[in-house]
Amino acid sequence: MRFCVPIPCFFGKMNFADAIRKVHELGFDAVETYNWKVLDVDSVRAALEETGVELMSMCTSEFNLTDPEKRELWLAGLKESCEAANKLGVKRLITQVGKDTGEARADQHASIVAGLKAGIPILEEHGVTVMVEPLNTLVNHPGYYLWSAVEGFEIVREVDHPGVKLVFDIYHQQVMEGNIIPNITRNLDCIAHLHGAGHPGRNELQLGENDYRVIIAAVDNAGYTGALGLEYSPKLDPVESLMEVKRIYG
Repeated sequence: MRFCVPIPCFFGKMNFADAIRKVHELGFDAVETYNWKVLDVDSVRAALEETGVELMSMCTSEFNLTDPEKRELWLAGLKESCEAANKLGVKRLITQVGKDTGEARADQHASIVAGLKAGIPILEEHGVTVMVEPLNTLVNHPGYYLWSAVEGFEIVREVDHPGVKLVFDIYHQQVMEGNIIPNITRNLDCIAHLHGAGHPGRNELQLGENDYRVIIAAVDNAGYTGALGLEYSPKLDPVESLMEVKRIYG
């Protein structure tokens, strides 16, 4: 399993380019971030080229697929985010679908699918994959629409395009659905990226109720070739926490 370090989780107060160098120094070759608009594109690109670290994912600038009246806003955000991704060599963008509007869930589901389909020409033009993200509504994101990875897989299959996938966050799904290993291994065709954290607390992997050694082995054995983003708030010193990941999980 390849591990990806979300810079804001570990080195959020550090200059982003310097944080890339720090991650490389610690022996990791992949990072991700959220708000690309705060990045100095030239310095970040130089640090990526210097170290060989891959910036694996960023977020789109708009999260509002549940409301069809906001679709054009989401599409404009997708376009500008794809342009930024191209400048930084990023191949994947994470998008959230937005809040539950109170309309029938079938209608919101259909709006998400229609919005993603409308974005396909933008994705094809820029060579970028967009990854829809289910989140938990019980702890961190009350009012969010897409809490179920199972529904997320349905959305990806309805869109039916290689540029539209899911980011499966093990922490969020442990809160909401459990059944982690079967849901991942039976749906690898829909998943482009993984996130992980210990539950409860959203801290180090080894501090939660899931045995990530078992999860990682099962996912590897199923043929997953992507990465696991270490999207947690470290209780340990950030450097020590990352070194523990390498020690425990290899």
